[in-house]
Amino acid sequence: MPTSTSEGEILTVGQVADYLRVTQRTIYRLAAAKKLPAFKVGGAWRFSRVDIDCWIKQQSRQALDPGQDEDEDVAGKNLSDKGKRA
Repeated sequence: MPTSTSEGEILTVGQVADYLRVTQRTIYRLAAAKKLPAFKVGGAWRFSRVDIDCWIKQQSRQALDPGQDEDEDVAGKNLSDKGKRA
């Protein structure tokens, strides 16, 4: 059921490509490389509009401040401890 707000909206590859004004191939490549927040449903990529908007803001901040920690994910969580055990 469509809603009037984009909160919680789930997008397809085509919709994200249109939104970002890039090709679908670029979206597939970024999603597969985990450079774009995405998840699969039955083998098809899906995207949360909220996550995409956060990703856009993060990309904008990195463009303005290239020294920003690259070990942060979309939510700003530190990823430098990946694979380490307590």
